[in-house]
Amino acid sequence: MLWFKALHLIFMVTWFAGLFYLPRLFVYHAMSDDNISIDRFKIMERKLFYGITTPGAILTITFGLCILLSNGLSAYSGQMWLLIKYGLIFLLIVYHVYCWFILQDFKYDRNQRSHVWYRWFNEIPVLILIAIIILAVVRPF
Repeated sequence: MLWFKALHLIFMVTWFAGLFYLPRLFVYHAMSDDNISIDRFKIMERKLFYGITTPGAILTITFGLCILLSNGLSAYSGQMWLLIKYGLIFLLIVYHVYCWFILQDFKYDRNQRSHVWYRWFNEIPVLILIAIIILAVVRPF
């Protein structure tokens, strides 16, 4: 059980590191106007998304499910904090998938958004992380 929790936290940090850095790369990519920089950002974004962020997401969810199953589903029945956390995780998955669509826009040179939009977009996972940590540690509900 503790191994599952440790691995869940390790890969959660990996997933969030990717979700924090990928939109930052989008900011710089949106500001670029030379082909060398644009090509470099495409490579960096692809490697970050497929090599770090997505495996981090899959392993975070996998070990989270391992924790849930090893404790037994009935151990968490009626835990409102956990239901809210699941909702936030769902939003985080939606955010992750949306990043993939943005990645495709940059890959095919279809980006229409400014670097300012990406700066704001970059704040979403920060808010989700804060809420998830508070829910998991404090369990206010």
